[in-house]
Amino acid sequence: MNKFYTSGQFAEKAHVSIRTIRYYDQKEILKPTVRTEGGDRRYSEQDFAKLQQILLLKYLGFSLKDIREMTIASGDTQFLLNSLQMQKRLVEERVERMKNVITAIDSTSEALEHEKKVDWSKMMDLIHLTAMDQSLSLQYKNATNISARIKLHRDYSVNKEGWFNWLFRHLNLKPGMKILELGAGSGTLWSQNLNKVPENTTVILSDISKGILLDAKKDIGSHPGFQYSVFDAQNIPFSDNTFDLVIANHMLFYCEDLTKTLKEVQRVLKPGAAFFCSTYSKEHMHEITDLVQSFDSNIVLSSVNLYERFGLDNGEKILTPFFDDIHCCKYHDAIEISEAAPIISYILSCHGNQNEVLLNHYQEFKQFVEGKVKNGFHITKDAGYFVGRK
Repeated sequence: MNKFYTSGQFAEKAHVSIRTIRYYDQKEILKPTVRTEGGDRRYSEQDFAKLQQILLLKYLGFSLKDIREMTIASGDTQFLLNSLQMQKRLVEERVERMKNVITAIDSTSEALEHEKKVDWSKMMDLIHLTAMDQSLSLQYKNATNISARIKLHRDYSVNKEGWFNWLFRHLNLKPGMKILELGAGSGTLWSQNLNKVPENTTVILSDISKGILLDAKKDIGSHPGFQYSVFDAQNIPFSDNTFDLVIANHMLFYCEDLTKTLKEVQRVLKPGAAFFCSTYSKEHMHEITDLVQSFDSNIVLSSVNLYERFGLDNGEKILTPFFDDIHCCKYHDAIEISEAAPIISYILSCHGNQNEVLLNHYQEFKQFVEGKVKNGFHITKDAGYFVGRK
């Protein structure tokens, strides 16, 4: 039989106050597994796992609103394991930052003790360094979302070559090329193909998020050909005619000013050099949308249809003013799955209102998805890339 704890026992074991436990209940962050007929709270071992999540995320700087949404599925082992791995990476990053803080404090103290001139600009850097921890929540969300999406495609796709290997093969890289990837994210295109990168190739991975690029750097390691740069693709900080190849893998539809971005890409490409940009159509993963809509028509997985900004149907028309010899190549694939957890994880990673809607209906939603997929579930994939030349 499951062991249950009273509020007092639960609080004592968790080293928090009863007031904290009651507060989390009131805010619907941590509800007790059971309530007695008299209204007393009873907590389970699974509730301890969720409380661990809450306390660590709170330590990492998340708001209670964020925590409430991010721990929807924390009672499920696989979700908990994935979340713990992400939390570990953030804690490791915080440790590295704190080491830098200690070094800065020591050097400043030494300068003061020996009446040397203090470089106060370093202390200002220290202040900004510690303030950067506020960005951890965004980094965590991005990393968790990317992980959920990659896992679904990697583990359940029919085409076993995989998107990143397929795209890399089509890039047809040559030794000595200078390459820029815009919106490189966690660098999966490269970390999965490191042994195939030609000699003397320079690859610059860029993203608007410094935290995501740090993840890419960790995964790629000390490979001498890779550099990392944080910037917005609408303002590429490189000279004209610099690159032999520019890549934008499923990112152009996020650009606020797509025209400006494409002008920048054209500018930094060498004459005759290629621009690879991937995207998808309205048919891509449409079964996921149909699934959540059939559960609750109020759920919107994305407030914007990204394929309308830049998709397989309109991409050539958008690229034509900037590039020549444009052609499209499609990736033939689908997802076949009979497990609910990866689909739910994918759904929770979307940028819509699903987490807010599902907060108080998670178990019901989980059972609904399990029923829909138990005999097999097909998900359409309709993605590909455009390539054009300057």
